[in-house]
Amino acid sequence: MWTQWGEQRDYMNATWGCGAFLATMFVIINLLGQLGGCIMVLSRQKVPIACGILFGIIALQTIAYSILWDLKFLLRAEGKSLFAGLPSLGENNPKQYMQLSGRILLVLMFLTLLRFESDFLQMVQNLVGTALIVLIAVGYKTKLSALVLVVWLSLLNCYFNAWWNVPSYKPMRDFLKYDFFQTLSVIGGLLLVVAYGPGGVSMDEHKKKW
Repeated sequence: MWTQWGEQRDYMNATWGCGAFLATMFVIINLLGQLGGCIMVLSRQKVPIACGILFGIIALQTIAYSILWDLKFLLRAEGKSLFAGLPSLGENNPKQYMQLSGRILLVLMFLTLLRFESDFLQMVQNLVGTALIVLIAVGYKTKLSALVLVVWLSLLNCYFNAWWNVPSYKPMRDFLKYDFFQTLSVIGGLLLVVAYGPGGVSMDEHKKKW
């Protein structure tokens, strides 16, 4: 956002006709809101408030960029907003169900990364990734499945979304950069699953009672 300040400001002005001042304020609010919220989460300072700020920024963007009805974007945004609070989850039932909701939304985020092409290798990639994400969703061998999927997605992400190899003047660079960091969002959610487990509402938890 900082490196494309002018483009962001001009886009908002052209779309909403709000003038350069309000368009600039929108970019500033986005920039400070995202940086501030992320720093608060990483430093564990008032995490619920920070998550609220980040959720508000996402809601603002869905309206400002006229993508309120873009299902693919909304699935990604909702998944990230819930996973942001996972480090503070405890063992009471409401938070266990929030972990379940986070796993399910992580599945929806993952589905936006699938490429539906008539290519054998691509179909193998889709099948392997889908099988692993289903295991994570139901909470079976959750940490192992999440760790394997982290490695799998990391390798594919660096291969398919290598935006640094595309010249800056080509539009494809921005598309690849967007997909690269969206994939990193899924990887980040998976790492939280590896670290904190699936929660109480999962097959792994019920196996302990069997």
